[in-house]
Amino acid sequence: MAKLTVSDLDVDGRRVLMRVDFNVPLEKGRVANDKRLRAALPTIRDILQRGGRLVLMSHLGRPKGKRLPELSLKPCADSLGELLGQPVAFADDCIGPSAEAAVQALSDGEVLLLENLRFHKAETDNDETFARSLAKLADVYVNDAFGTAHRAHASTEGVTRFIDRCAMGFLIEKEIAYLGEALNTPKRPFVAILGGAKISGKIEVIDSLLPKVDRLIVGGGMAYTFFKANGLEIGRSLVEPDSVDLARRLLDKGGEKLVLPVDCMCADRFDFDSRTVGELSPVAVDAIPADGFGLDIGPASVSLLTGILENARTIVWNGPMGVFEIDTTAVGTYAVARAMASATDKGAITVIGGGDSAAAVEKAGLADRMTHISTGGGASLEFLEGKILPGVAALTDR
Repeated sequence: MAKLTVSDLDVDGRRVLMRVDFNVPLEKGRVANDKRLRAALPTIRDILQRGGRLVLMSHLGRPKGKRLPELSLKPCADSLGELLGQPVAFADDCIGPSAEAAVQALSDGEVLLLENLRFHKAETDNDETFARSLAKLADVYVNDAFGTAHRAHASTEGVTRFIDRCAMGFLIEKEIAYLGEALNTPKRPFVAILGGAKISGKIEVIDSLLPKVDRLIVGGGMAYTFFKANGLEIGRSLVEPDSVDLARRLLDKGGEKLVLPVDCMCADRFDFDSRTVGELSPVAVDAIPADGFGLDIGPASVSLLTGILENARTIVWNGPMGVFEIDTTAVGTYAVARAMASATDKGAITVIGGGDSAAAVEKAGLADRMTHISTGGGASLEFLEGKILPGVAALTDR
C-alpha cells in the first residue's frame, strides 16, 4: 500500500508516538521472551539516531479496562533498556498528567514507554476522547505493531485522525512486502499450507487463496471436517459438524488444487489437558477406526507434501499439521517445517503466518532458515483473506 514509512518522517527534535507490540510473556516480573521487543528495534533505533523523542505504547494481555499490576509494561521498559544500551523511561499511565509530564521531560534521542493501553477500556472501544488524549503526546505517529494492525483500536486507528503525518515502521513495511509479494506476484509454483484446529476460521482464507495458488494443502484438525465431507469415517477426531457443507463446497471449488492428507497418525486414547496419547499408528484416511483419534499426518502424507514443497518457489504456511503441543504428535508439523527450510535453501520464498506455525518453526530450530516469519497470526490471516487492515489503512497516503 502506498503509505508513508518512518523514513519519510522528519523526527529530529519531534515527539514520535509509536505503537509497538510488546504483548510478551512475563515470568516473575521479567520478560520471558523478548522476540517482539527485538522485532521493534530497527524502527526504534532509527528514530532515536535521528534525534526523535520516542514515546512507545503497547498493550499487554487482556486486563479489560482494569489496572492489573501483573500486566504492567514496566518489565518491558527494563528489558528494552538492556537491548538498547540506554535507559528507557516509564510512565505509570498512557494518558493524562503523568504521561504528559513524562513526555515533556524527554530530550532528543531519548525513549519513554507508556503503561498498558488496555488498562483503559476506551482503547479497544476506539473511543474518540481517549484517542485525542494519546494524540496530544505526539507531533508524528508511527505504527510498527503488525500483530494488532487488524484491530481498529484507539492506538492503531483512532489516534491517526488527530495527527497529520502517520507512517508505518520497518516491521510493518517488511510484513506487507513479504505477504503482499507472496499474494500478488508469487514465484511459481505457489503453495499455501493451512492447518490448525478449525476450518471455520479459515474459510475466507481458503476462498481467497484458491484462485491464486497452484496447490493448497490442508492439514491439522481442520482436515477431518473435509474427510467427513467426503463421506469418510473419522472416529473421534476433531470435526466441525456445522462446517461440513462448507468443506464440501470448497472441495468442489478447489478440485485438484486442494490437497488433503492421505494417512494420519491414529490413537485409541487422547487427553489434551494431561498431554497424554495412546499408542500411535499410521492409518489411511479411509480406514480410521470408529474409536480412533486422528492426531497428526502420517508418513505417506509427509512424503506427499514434501514432494510438493520441494518443487515450490513460494510457500505460505499458517497452522500446524497436528497436535504440535505434544512431541509425539508434532512429527508432521516438524516435517513440513524441514521441507520448507530445504525449499528456502534452494531459493524459494517461504513465509510463516505467525501464531502456532511460528512457534513450531522456532521450537524446531528452523526459524533462521525461513524467508520471513510474521509477527501477527490474526493480522496475517486477515491479510491472506484479502481484507484491509485498519491499522495500515489509517496511515497517511504517500
